[in-house]
Amino acid sequence: MRALTTSRLLLCALSALAAMALSASAESSPTVAYRFSFPDAVHHVMQVEATFEHLPPRPLEVQMSRSSPGRYAAFEFASNVFEEKFTDGDKKPLQVSRPDPRSWTVAGHHGTVHVTYRLFGDKVDGTFFAIDTTHAHINFPATVMWAHGLDDSPVRITFALPPGSDWKIATQLYPTTDASTFTAPNLQYLMDSPAELSHFAMSTFQVPAIAAGGKAQTIRVVAHSQATDAEFNDYVAGAHKLVLEEQAVFGELPDYEPGYYTFLADALPWDGGDGMEHRNSTVMTGHKLSLSTVAHEFFHNWNVERIRPEGLEPFNFRDVNMSGEMFIAEGFTQYYGNLAMLRSGITTQPDGMNGFAHDLSYVLDTPGSSYRSAMDMSRLAPFVDGSSDLFPTYWNNDFVSYYIYGEVIALGLDLELRARSNSRITLDDFMRAMWRSYGKPGGPAPGLVGHPYNIADVQKQLAAVSGDPQFAADFVHRYIEGTEKLNYAGLFLKAGFVLRRLSSPASLGDIRLEKSEHGVRVTRSTMIGSPAYEAGLDLDDELISVAGTPIPTPDVLLKALASHQVGDKVELVFLRRGQQVKALATLTTTPGFELIPIESTGGTLTANQKQFRDAWLGSKVKIKAHS
Repeated sequence: MRALTTSRLLLCALSALAAMALSASAESSPTVAYRFSFPDAVHHVMQVEATFEHLPPRPLEVQMSRSSPGRYAAFEFASNVFEEKFTDGDKKPLQVSRPDPRSWTVAGHHGTVHVTYRLFGDKVDGTFFAIDTTHAHINFPATVMWAHGLDDSPVRITFALPPGSDWKIATQLYPTTDASTFTAPNLQYLMDSPAELSHFAMSTFQVPAIAAGGKAQTIRVVAHSQATDAEFNDYVAGAHKLVLEEQAVFGELPDYEPGYYTFLADALPWDGGDGMEHRNSTVMTGHKLSLSTVAHEFFHNWNVERIRPEGLEPFNFRDVNMSGEMFIAEGFTQYYGNLAMLRSGITTQPDGMNGFAHDLSYVLDTPGSSYRSAMDMSRLAPFVDGSSDLFPTYWNNDFVSYYIYGEVIALGLDLELRARSNSRITLDDFMRAMWRSYGKPGGPAPGLVGHPYNIADVQKQLAAVSGDPQFAADFVHRYIEGTEKLNYAGLFLKAGFVLRRLSSPASLGDIRLEKSEHGVRVTRSTMIGSPAYEAGLDLDDELISVAGTPIPTPDVLLKALASHQVGDKVELVFLRRGQQVKALATLTTTPGFELIPIESTGGTLTANQKQFRDAWLGSKVKIKAHS
């Protein structure tokens, strides 16, 4: 008995020593804290204080980001930082060097670095920071200096609201007992957590679990806008319907780390239009509240935020991320956003079909889709996603948006799977398979994805869902890695829709014009293969006359061609750098498709077509949202 007692005492002593060691280790681990105040909101300036403590004995490198989660181009957020000061724990100035325009290296800090700086911001969208006397719209990559090597350190964030203001705080950051203080478990989570500080309207609703024993989730809708109470209530009701419709695709909602998901809407006449997904929230900006943005962005909290391509994990704040799967990340989300609007009844069927026809026209009629695959277009995201480069590009001829390219692939794949299986297997099944394999398992810490996917994984899941590995390999090779296009007309006919060319007058093709000194100036490169292109008309040429008719303004061009037929040859007279050029153009039809219900064309909608259409476009929600 005595030996046993001694052993127990020894174990207790060892446990106590281990606990003390862990406590000391926790105290000595680096910590990060930020404080934001607003002494000069009228001039769009915020004060930022950053404190890095318990640092290792080496120079601290801090920097402003060049990129932001959900945006793939590079931005120099450091350009709006000024009056920065670096001090140690005793408030003594520190030695600082600048290795590049966005970085600071701080030496001799003895474990603590305190940084203060002022930050200008006046752009309301999903990427930048904005402040005025009515609100602060904070995107952290555009706002905070962060320290290299402290990615896993916990972060404390305090907002010192303007005295006398009626501002509140909405964010996906973790709340604390202090209403003005929040935390983030690591850098990735902080950077993916926007905040809206204003006198906003907020409504909350609960979403029951679909499966028995599942967890209900809380959704918060926040709006800083000029909407009336009735308009805001309609917006919330629409958001509720869309949440339920998209929940039905996956069979469940994700588990939101702070305990809720937050829609953050800034909808004012001077705001830029944008939507930006985040792990447990989304930023939506524009002139008015938009349900189509809700539909797209909410789907992202599965697709991208948790079902994430390898190229986007972890997110790189020093430069840009590149992924060949952006057509899935954004394009499949675009498809499901549009589909949710249709299935919920917010978008009418004619409007929905017009939208699909418009996007099909863009992909099928743009030369770029024959030069580059969906994966090729995806890899161009850093060049086109909000990029501010001002030099001329050839994008209208050699680029197709991976949003729309991916939407059209998702549309075709959904119809193809339904056609092959009599609607027993659909794209919904594929998305659920991706969720179960790559999204739902979670990651090593909040904000991190543990199982990002690649194109081989996409093929693997498509093979499993379809039950046909050869079909999956063929589809990926031809339509995703290659530039072939599906037989959309045949697929739409399965649902009783006729895809056909628009009936249109004779045309020079898709040509952009603006009034100029001598006539009208061509404002972008003419489309390869169009009559204007074949005739030699190009960017910056001034079109003077067509078929003998002077063209003083862009709208006159349609009148000049009104009496001509497809196949007619007409003379173009234009100026190129001061020299007059004459050329012949052979007119063609205006590009574009339309989607018409077969019953509107004089045909008959069969029972099989109706069943297919209803299974595709009908609501999947069992529990209806409250209006």
